[in-house]
Amino acid sequence: MVLNSNRVDHFVCHGTTTTIKIQTDIPMQQTTPLEIHKVRLPPQHTTFHKLKHTLSEIFFPDDPLSTFKNQTCCTNFFLAIQYLFPIFQWAPHYNLLLLRHDLISGLTIASLAIPQGISYAKLANLPPIIGLYSSFVPPLIYSLLGSSKHIGVGPVSIASLVMGSMLSETVSYTQDPVLYLKLALTATFFAGVFQSSLGFLRLGFVIDFLSKATLVGFMAGAAIIVSLQQLKALFGIMHFTTKMQIIPVLTSLFMQKDEWSWQTILIGFSFLAFLLTARHISLRKPNLFWVSAAAPLTSVILSTILVFLLRNKVHKIAIIGELPKGVNPPSSNMLYFNGPYLALAIKTGLVTGILSLTEGIAVGRTFAALKNYQVDGNKEMMAIGLMNIAGSCSSCYVTSGSFSRSAVNYNAGAQTTVSNIIMASAVLVTLLFLMPLFYYTPNFVLASIIITAVIGLIDYQAAYKLWKVDKLDCLACLCSFFGVLFISVPLGLGIAVAISVIKILLHVSRPNTQVLGNIPGTLIFRNVNQYREALRIPSFLILAVESPIYFANSTYLQERILRWVREEEERIEANKENTLKCIILDMTAVTAIDTNGMDTVSELRKMLEKRSLQFVLANPVGNVMEKLHEANILEPFGLKGVYLTVAEAVADISSSLKTQP
Repeated sequence: MVLNSNRVDHFVCHGTTTTIKIQTDIPMQQTTPLEIHKVRLPPQHTTFHKLKHTLSEIFFPDDPLSTFKNQTCCTNFFLAIQYLFPIFQWAPHYNLLLLRHDLISGLTIASLAIPQGISYAKLANLPPIIGLYSSFVPPLIYSLLGSSKHIGVGPVSIASLVMGSMLSETVSYTQDPVLYLKLALTATFFAGVFQSSLGFLRLGFVIDFLSKATLVGFMAGAAIIVSLQQLKALFGIMHFTTKMQIIPVLTSLFMQKDEWSWQTILIGFSFLAFLLTARHISLRKPNLFWVSAAAPLTSVILSTILVFLLRNKVHKIAIIGELPKGVNPPSSNMLYFNGPYLALAIKTGLVTGILSLTEGIAVGRTFAALKNYQVDGNKEMMAIGLMNIAGSCSSCYVTSGSFSRSAVNYNAGAQTTVSNIIMASAVLVTLLFLMPLFYYTPNFVLASIIITAVIGLIDYQAAYKLWKVDKLDCLACLCSFFGVLFISVPLGLGIAVAISVIKILLHVSRPNTQVLGNIPGTLIFRNVNQYREALRIPSFLILAVESPIYFANSTYLQERILRWVREEEERIEANKENTLKCIILDMTAVTAIDTNGMDTVSELRKMLEKRSLQFVLANPVGNVMEKLHEANILEPFGLKGVYLTVAEAVADISSSLKTQP
């Protein structure tokens, strides 16, 4: 509806106010005069203040030091101790009721951690005892430094797989097991250094380059590769490929049919079915979580007894064999800091460090959200990193927060990290007294445990959701998935990271631009494609940019805006509408601008003026307005070149156009 309205414009200059009454036709319904506001510059600050604010927003968005303000030196000392060692925050309030919950959950996850530790160590091509060592020392370290109440610490499947595949490509774990173990420990050390450095320097945003879409694909591909590799133990094959691609694995499986053991196949798949059934029961009825938690240890006990009883009748079933008794031996003397394989250890450490850190923080935040408390990501990085550094010096390989153990810990009612101490104590008892009992544990039951654990990483529902919501994300997921399956696990991860970075570059270099129209009866302007009722304003082209304007996209935006102008002129000519007079650029979503962006704005103004088109800006945010002012970009625009809102720009320029002959 077009109404004639008197509008009052107020311009403030040197402390005086000038009032201008303008008669104009505005294609918006309004009952009161529209006031034109001056766009003001933000308060001036020194360069040091700006730098301090920027660094604070980058590295300290959560303001972790706020509790230290206005406190005495003594109070700050105790606060610092609590900040560095979160155990001192809750330890003074610990009681027997909390201990009862933690004792139950600790023993429950221990029943899962012991068989998983042995299994995941074999997945990393390490001696099984290393998996138990890794379930003893790291949980103790984390209980002192970690801020999550529910994380269950220990070896994780994906990091174990990646470490095993990356190291075994260069060093044979069968021909040179000592060197292989040294590289695994050294990779763990560098993983810990990398993780703790990220936390200390507050660079946790680095791991965000692994988007959820790429991780869904990577995890699913890795889970399939892990499961296929376990067919060696389930079929009783002695000679099996060490490659981690789907085609060589399946080829090796069928090429070695003469080595298949029907006894191993029968018993192994029976236990696999038992474990999968237990997992299904717990998924369907969460209150029966203990079924899936106890199933691995139950399988180990039953299969060990069965193989022991059949030891004189069945000789083709592969067993673990003798495991050394005792606590973790020191291993700092085994760290490999000089030699031709140092680069391999560093690379493996960085990759496994990123993966384990991503999983650990995601697990911690997931369960913290369920219980309405906060996990400090940077403190978690330091805790996970320091426990891996300590672990590398005590015969442990890379560990993190395991989703399966953490889920069991949460469902069992864990209240604090004491549950990890209870679990570590149970592992200690096992290391000291129960090692001989694992002599006849068959490899096929460990393979079944691994398959049951990793099958949950195949999240087909998330993949389907990606397809429905974002096709580009789905493509990234599929590329990551097939990269792991057909190329290799490390290269699959590299593809995942590369796709994430490419996606960021696409969004950065090709931002959204849109044509705005007026919602009838309001002063609101919205995308004409999204809101069909939005009306274009005659003689105006109103454009919005939904990103910062800087070197990566300034050329594209200039070309795209000129194309919008050309298309609008063609549309006007085809529909025989009023001639285009003005282009308004809505800068509400332009959060930043650099010198290239400012040059683009200036060039656009010059190019459009040559075509007798007025170019104005609407609602530039504080720092953008400040930069445009300091670069003298706004001077050629004049008083009527920058407006607070699109509505005010339309109203004011419409009145000016009506006064022209």
